[in-house]
Amino acid sequence: MFSYIWHTIFFDPIYNTLIFFVDTIRLHDVGLAVIATVIVVKVILLPIALKASRTNQLMKKVQPEIKAIQDKYKGKREELALHLMEVYKREKLNPFSPLLILIIQIPVLFALYFSVTSLPDIKSELLYTFVPSPETINMLFLGTIAMDARHMGLALLAGITMHLLARVTLPPKTEKKEGEKPDFMQDMQDSMRTMMLYVMPVVIVVFGYTFAAVISLYFTISNLTSIVQELYVRKKIAV
Repeated sequence: MFSYIWHTIFFDPIYNTLIFFVDTIRLHDVGLAVIATVIVVKVILLPIALKASRTNQLMKKVQPEIKAIQDKYKGKREELALHLMEVYKREKLNPFSPLLILIIQIPVLFALYFSVTSLPDIKSELLYTFVPSPETINMLFLGTIAMDARHMGLALLAGITMHLLARVTLPPKTEKKEGEKPDFMQDMQDSMRTMMLYVMPVVIVVFGYTFAAVISLYFTISNLTSIVQELYVRKKIAV
């Protein structure tokens, strides 16, 4: 069952998309084919991603109201949850939609990784009838970076773009007033913000360098397109 879902929904479509672009793109550059494949995946996921971006921006908008509700109903968990749900319902917010796009990207990432690392051999038995098998495959991105090997420069670029994406998407840190009592929820949010801004980029660098350069290239292109998307949504809803 798992194997069927993996191949039918994730691996086979991404593998065929990658091979199609390898055959189509000039010089059969695997790196350029990876970029094209990532863009296709992002376009397919665009409706979900735009909804997640809209949720992020609207969450920033209602943050003062949410903070006021948390202060008012501190220690009253049922009443707090009820009033927060009223805010989410009024604003048509699903606080879990940003998490959904992240979950979907995990199998996509692994499918792309396994697709690239299986090259230059072609699994002809997995190709769709309309996808030709390329005669030659160039594993060097722009003639310099081997997609199936580690590359520190590309890993650093992935980490930098992850940091920039976090700066664009995360709400500003709440400044505590002098003498204000500690707030567990606010402290947790601030900790999460710090983790996304500084810890996650380091994790991405380590992860990208540990595995093949294709992982770093995926994160770099995905982060850049997400930044553009976030700025577009921000301008669209004029938060």
